[in-house]
Amino acid sequence: MHTVVLTKGVPDFREGKVSFDEDGHLERGKTPTVMNPNDKHALRAAFQTSVRNGGHVTLMSMGPPGYQEVLQEGMADVYADDLYLLSDREMGAADTWATAMTVASGIEKLDTQPDLVFAGFKTADGETGHTGPQTAYCLGWPIVTHAISLDIDEEEELLRAKRLVDGDVTEIETVEAPLPCFVVADPEFEPTYRKATHRLEHKDRREQTQERAEEYEDHLTVWDHEDLNLDPDYIGLDGSPTIVAGVDPIPKAPSEREATDVDGGDPAELEPVLDELTPYAGGD
Repeated sequence: MHTVVLTKGVPDFREGKVSFDEDGHLERGKTPTVMNPNDKHALRAAFQTSVRNGGHVTLMSMGPPGYQEVLQEGMADVYADDLYLLSDREMGAADTWATAMTVASGIEKLDTQPDLVFAGFKTADGETGHTGPQTAYCLGWPIVTHAISLDIDEEEELLRAKRLVDGDVTEIETVEAPLPCFVVADPEFEPTYRKATHRLEHKDRREQTQERAEEYEDHLTVWDHEDLNLDPDYIGLDGSPTIVAGVDPIPKAPSEREATDVDGGDPAELEPVLDELTPYAGGD
């Protein structure tokens, strides 16, 4: 079983230091970066698969050299055998389509074809949710989105999964897909380890992966567009059909706001609070 997890670095919006150039493109070199939070769900799904089914786990990301730290963070979350970073200037400023083509090329270049590729359902910066499905399209693989649980039948080469369906009400759909398959993990995904052997394996791998993450550079491979045999006209900014019309920065909220301290044990101090809130209780 060969599993690939896709992950990405996103701006650390908590720092309030997001930088854009005059054309509206994010300047990642000047912006603090963290792992995309939704990728954590994909990592958990991949970790469950590796514990239950064994096999080889690969982490892959596309971005500047600083994304090595994102891969290291991912390696600390899930036992990974190797890390791949797709990185050079020709890949910069890519939209979701150009990113998907580049990542699909990276997956196809691996020594063995993966059985499963996991991705988070959207990124914290773009929030389109396009890259996973577009990568699956480039690979020509079936895709299961919003997966909340899954099992692998290796003899039948089948993925069986439960996924959320949003309509008038939230429903759960049970689906099957042949391997190889692309899986987009939903934030509701909860890994399960029913057997004692699985729980013991989970514990052992958690301990081992922390040690591997400290020496992540020993397991890292960096590929540029020439390694992937990609034409610069079809990747990065030149290969991106999306055009950014403009960027409107959102002002940072003041760090200090006017506040009144109230002693919760003093009825006299609570009375003005009650008078203030009573109109809203009536819907005004």
